[in-house]
Amino acid sequence: MNTGSYVNGKWYRPASSGTTRNINPADTSDVIAEYPLATAADVGLAIDAAVAAWPSWKKTPGPERGRVLWRAADIARRRLDEIARTLTREEGKILKEARGEVLKGISLLEYYAGEGFRMHGKTLPSESRDTFTYTVRQPMGVVGLIAPWNFPWAIPVWKSAPAIVSGNCVVFKPSELTPATTVLLTEIYDEAGLPPGVFNMLVGTGPEVGEAMVAAPQLRAISFTGSNRVGGALYVKAAQRGAKVTCEMGGKNAVIVMPDADLDKAAIAIHGGAFGSTGQRCTATSRVIAHAEIKNALVERLVAAAKRMKLGPGLDDSSEMGPSVGDRQWQTVMDYIKVGQGEGARMLTGGTRPAALSHGYFVEPTIFDGVSPSMRIFKEEIFGPVLAVTTASSLEEALQFANGVEYGLTTSIFTENISSVMKFVDEVETGMVHVNEPTVGGEAQLPFGGTKSTGVGEREMAEEGLNFFTELKTVFINYSGKAERSMTR
Repeated sequence: MNTGSYVNGKWYRPASSGTTRNINPADTSDVIAEYPLATAADVGLAIDAAVAAWPSWKKTPGPERGRVLWRAADIARRRLDEIARTLTREEGKILKEARGEVLKGISLLEYYAGEGFRMHGKTLPSESRDTFTYTVRQPMGVVGLIAPWNFPWAIPVWKSAPAIVSGNCVVFKPSELTPATTVLLTEIYDEAGLPPGVFNMLVGTGPEVGEAMVAAPQLRAISFTGSNRVGGALYVKAAQRGAKVTCEMGGKNAVIVMPDADLDKAAIAIHGGAFGSTGQRCTATSRVIAHAEIKNALVERLVAAAKRMKLGPGLDDSSEMGPSVGDRQWQTVMDYIKVGQGEGARMLTGGTRPAALSHGYFVEPTIFDGVSPSMRIFKEEIFGPVLAVTTASSLEEALQFANGVEYGLTTSIFTENISSVMKFVDEVETGMVHVNEPTVGGEAQLPFGGTKSTGVGEREMAEEGLNFFTELKTVFINYSGKAERSMTR
């Protein structure tokens, strides 16, 4: 396995003295690799390589750029098990979930391969005679991508694929917690025939590599996924120098359960949304807002399912939930569990690290009942397997509770009443809504993102993800042969 950074089509070890240890969170004695940390100087090298590669890549026909992604999808499919096992070993999610993430990334590669044949310009009628008007999308140049640790394959793909197919060159920083999966993506792009300098990958920290990327005037766009604290500051710095910016940040996603809901179906969906991927998803279900008539029956189902859940290393096929990604995130989750207890919420199950799994960063699936909308565990993102349950007396009150947080990524309702469904869709303040299904999930052809503090800038994935990495140019062609032209604009 390569353990350095990748610039201008070559792997190399940055000359810095700093390193990051890539550790298996299910077994902290298992050191996957050590990576030398890139520095601001390495960011400069990557930018220089990207700037030099861009004129040729820009002129490469879109379909040809798309075929590189299609070859990458084929290579990734052949290496699916290797990617999934690497992802599980360094991030912690169970192998089934890792395979699902890899398959989603492959779908994204296939989707954006096809976008090389489109690029979505328009022809529009002009107000002037003998004038042809149209729009065309063109690449921006060199762009910077910063990805988190929780989806170390899918998110790098959904950022890099649209950037590449639209004709940009990329400087990419993965999380230093999960570099190995991104190394495999980089190898795949190289094998697929991506020219040197088009995709450059640096393993480094946010304060060093991330800050240098955000400040670099050559990076005309920055795409970031991560915390609100980092994303908010990044957005201000990059936007001040005129860069195009998109930030996908936190979520505090609710499921509303009405009296007429199928409780078995709702409980299965909530369980998967809350505890799948150890709750380490921005789309994870972290709140349940249940109608008083069915709340107790729903909670019984949720607690029973949580108690049956088997924790263990993700590479063990019998495991149903893996560990938190690392010590800092594990401690954050444990701190929030104490906060919930201190606020007076009733912890019905979970709340500890199993003694038999003390060698990893495991947290039992945890459910709190009696949670009021003013409690921190109801309002703040935990990013772990902690579920807060509150009671509502009506759909109107449930919507009030659901909307009463700073985030607006995704939410769901369980009901058979079409009036309730339509009112929910109209009034809930999130970028994505689900009806009778979990809060999690996304598809390559559908926009991904949220409102309020969840995100700023354009959506990711789908056509919107491609549009972010392009400039829109409007063209007027007068073919009358006359010097005069109507001055209506």
